[in-house]
Amino acid sequence: MRLPRSGAGWTIAVFGLLALLLGALGLIWPETQLRLLGFEVPAERAPGDYTGTFLTASSMASFNMGVYYLLAVATEWRPFYRFTVWFRLVTFTVFTIAVLSDVAPDRFFGVAAWEGLGAVATAVGLWWDARRATAPTAGSTGSDGSAPVPAPDAVR
Repeated sequence: MRLPRSGAGWTIAVFGLLALLLGALGLIWPETQLRLLGFEVPAERAPGDYTGTFLTASSMASFNMGVYYLLAVATEWRPFYRFTVWFRLVTFTVFTIAVLSDVAPDRFFGVAAWEGLGAVATAVGLWWDARRATAPTAGSTGSDGSAPVPAPDAVR
């Protein structure tokens, strides 16, 4: 696997790796995952309690999402980076509403914050990368004093 080649790529790589690892944690040690999220872990589940089923599904989704994010980093797929900013902000909003309306425990706001801060970090990384890509480098001017301007989505 290649290391990220941009600031935004690093933010996507960190999120992807954590999503992959936390998804694996939920698949291997579901009780630990529930405790991390602030959910109660009873000694015995009642009939019709599908918490384990839901946790398996969401952990597998997290694991897969981590793989998708890391694949995007390996290919420097910048349109995907931009897409994630908006949808992570939506996720932040939905998770925050879940906490504020008592659907989820207060500790679950950490997940919302992670999504929101991650979206902002990726947006800042995209801005920084675009700004860096358009800045002329020393000795890159032509005979007329002009400098080439690389596309903000240029692969490095």
